[in-house]
Amino acid sequence: MSLETATFAIAQLNPMIGDLVGNCDRILSAVQKLAKQDIQLVLTPELSICGYPPRDLLMNHQFVRDMELAIADLARKLPPDLAVLVGTVSRNPNADHAGGKPLFNSAALLQGGQVSQVFHKRLLPTYDVFDEDRYFEAGNGSQVFTLNLKDGSSLRVGVTICEDIWNDEKFWGKRNYADDPVAEITQQGVDLLLNLSASPYAVGKQKLRAAMLSHRAIAHNLPLIYANQVGANDDLIFDGRSMAFDQHGKMIALGKSFEEDLLIIRLGESSYRELSPQHESDDAEIFAALVLGVRDYAQKCRFRQVVIGLSGGIDSALVAAIAAEAIGKENVLGMLMPSPYSSEHSISDAIALAHNLGISTQMIPIQPMMAAFDHSLAELFVGQASDVTEENLQSRIRGSLLMAISNKFGHLLLSTGNKSELSVGYCTLYGDMNGGLAAIADVPKTRVFSICEWLNRTNSKLSIKQEIYEVIPVNIITKPPSAELKPDQLDQDSLPPYDILDDILQKLINQHLSSAEIIATGHDQAIVARVVHLVKIAEFKRRQAAPGLKITDRAFGSGWRMPIANFR
Repeated sequence: MSLETATFAIAQLNPMIGDLVGNCDRILSAVQKLAKQDIQLVLTPELSICGYPPRDLLMNHQFVRDMELAIADLARKLPPDLAVLVGTVSRNPNADHAGGKPLFNSAALLQGGQVSQVFHKRLLPTYDVFDEDRYFEAGNGSQVFTLNLKDGSSLRVGVTICEDIWNDEKFWGKRNYADDPVAEITQQGVDLLLNLSASPYAVGKQKLRAAMLSHRAIAHNLPLIYANQVGANDDLIFDGRSMAFDQHGKMIALGKSFEEDLLIIRLGESSYRELSPQHESDDAEIFAALVLGVRDYAQKCRFRQVVIGLSGGIDSALVAAIAAEAIGKENVLGMLMPSPYSSEHSISDAIALAHNLGISTQMIPIQPMMAAFDHSLAELFVGQASDVTEENLQSRIRGSLLMAISNKFGHLLLSTGNKSELSVGYCTLYGDMNGGLAAIADVPKTRVFSICEWLNRTNSKLSIKQEIYEVIPVNIITKPPSAELKPDQLDQDSLPPYDILDDILQKLINQHLSSAEIIATGHDQAIVARVVHLVKIAEFKRRQAAPGLKITDRAFGSGWRMPIANFR
């Protein structure tokens, strides 16, 4: 049996962080299904035993001990003649006297009822959402094992873990680390490269990922199999899309996006299975990612229903559509909370949206509560002109009502603020920022419009589809955005037009350009200065926001570490 006729498999799994028994059961079930296909080796994602990222659970000694017990038990249950690579954590025996970190991020080879070999991650990322140097020691030693095939022949297989395969100087034009684990492995003479990954999603990242892996295969003239985690954990979404390449860099297998999958890989052929279809556009991909993010957050946090404040605006409309697709329209409650400043079309648009999506609604006018606040504060505020304080009170009344419903019925409150608003602080603490999850916190306003327009074009592809054409009522898309906290208010009374604002924010936040560099691209100096100032002073709000699903390479949340008190 040669490399070309050997059969491999990827178990692309959605683990629950900390659920060691459940995750092992997922792996066992997947392997048992794959074993019927005469497989020699099964590859699972990075840290597939505990889920990625486990963060400070790794500081719990009992958690680490339980992981060791779980993996030993899994090894005994697996088919003994099948090799399975799983992602796990192993202890560093030299940590105490050498001053190193106590753990390794590892891949364990399970075969013959036991852990037969362990490999350690070499490159530990500490950028963006990654903080692996906090927990792990960088690995060393051999990353190669011998896979004995059923015909008596054998293969030498090189093992890498996520970041280990990304440090390709020729592809990037530079090295982020001094070491290149792939180059070192290939010098040992291997027949096949493997990579266990938990690579978070960002829009457009798949093309870059595939290009880099293809380049690796070509550069070393070796086939490469890459297993990626799928699912969402807190703010991070993992898109799956595991891949295999032949030694010429041709992709011969591609896993499904945003769902679990089992891939069977015969390196000598690619016709045994068509490559999984990808999304038709960035809007389609982002929507699928956000649906997965909301679904997994709700399920993994044990929420069965969600509540959303429906304003008749486009942001809450998109969040409602995401929620209906994620957990079912029967599990979504839309709350209408009109004030005296709410227009008739805001109420009618919200009702039309709910009808299109098939979700239930309730209405609580907030004018009596506004009057009660005015009365209670009248003596203290005497002589003070009405200003943004009273506007924010409306938002906080709505936020309190939504939290009361969340508390009373156990619903997950989805906040509806977009990235543009969160960037410049056009949102209210303890008001519209209230929530357990900020579903579109990394989606710029212009992208919100684009996704809603896509939804209306592709209604028939959604489980929420209706007999009518629109998912989002057209009036919600075409009317000027407004918070409706005072008469005739429009967002652009306080902010630059969203196409200008979003371009400035993209350059400032994602591209890390200075004010001078942004101005040099053609933007007005005064507008740039104002936007940069607003982004800076809104940091204290963002620090108190609900976790937001990450869909770009620079999102507010675990990867954003700006100081609040900041001279710059």
